[in-house]
Amino acid sequence: MAEQTYYEDVKEGQELPEIKIAPDKQQLVKFAAGSGDFNPLHFDEKFPMLKAMGIPDNITHGRFKYAQVGRAVFAFAGYKGRVKRFGVSYRGMDFINQTITVKGVVTAKRQEGGENIVELDVWTENDEGKKTTPGTAVVALPSRG
Repeated sequence: MAEQTYYEDVKEGQELPEIKIAPDKQQLVKFAAGSGDFNPLHFDEKFPMLKAMGIPDNITHGRFKYAQVGRAVFAFAGYKGRVKRFGVSYRGMDFINQTITVKGVVTAKRQEGGENIVELDVWTENDEGKKTTPGTAVVALPSRG
């Protein structure tokens, strides 16, 4: 189990631990089965639309990337924390077998309504450093005291 994050230990500008993942075809097919998104863009390298749209390879599901960013947010909040709000937008394509890095940074912290609130900017980026799935999250963290 991951170590719990406490409000007192968090600082603005603090980075979340990175997650790196390079989904292969098997992982994307499994994700398609779990999500119901069987669009061949995600797993069939001979799908005619890839070439027609000028896409060089199979595209990683947007919701797969959303899930990976969510993984980082939930890990940061820990089992005693609570995710109050979380969302991303899809701004770029990531491809099969390409490393996706999930990152995040604390942008604000405050006490509000009896809760210890922490705001985050979170995102995925590709090997070129381009943010492909930017988002935000708000978590309530426990206090040490």
